Amino acid sequence: MKVEGSCYCGKITFEGEVDPEGVNVCHCTDCQNITGSPFRTSILTPAAQFRIRGTPKTFIKTAESGTQRIHAFCPECGTPVYATAISNPTTYTLRLGTLKQRAQLKPKKQIWARSSLPWFKDLSGVESHERGSP
Repeated sequence: MKVEGSCYCGKITFEGEVDPEGVNVCHCTDCQNITGSPFRTSILTPAAQFRIRGTPKTFIKTAESGTQRIHAFCPECGTPVYATAISNPTTYTLRLGTLKQRAQLKPKKQIWARSSLPWFKDLSGVESHERGSP
């Protein structure tokens, strides 16, 4: 499936091919901290099919395993765009919220569930509004 995405301000745009069965939700504490959210949702695109316009800012993150990865984000608005290997990347991990097709891409797997927040699985009793807060 072809996807198109961008950062919030539009300075970075990109496209790629993804397998809709490959959507992951990551609950690790690093993803919680980097996103400011209880989890991060992402999908892989092969490097050969990834095209980006604009120059993201990057930093190197070291995982609990010791693996280092490049994390890229918009230098203007700060939107996280992708993560990839430091040398010879074969895939790019795209951030689902940046994709135009995000509503069509349902998560298939959760990882690092041991770090998921205890309230995550039951939001049924939480007040809900169609737009903003009244």
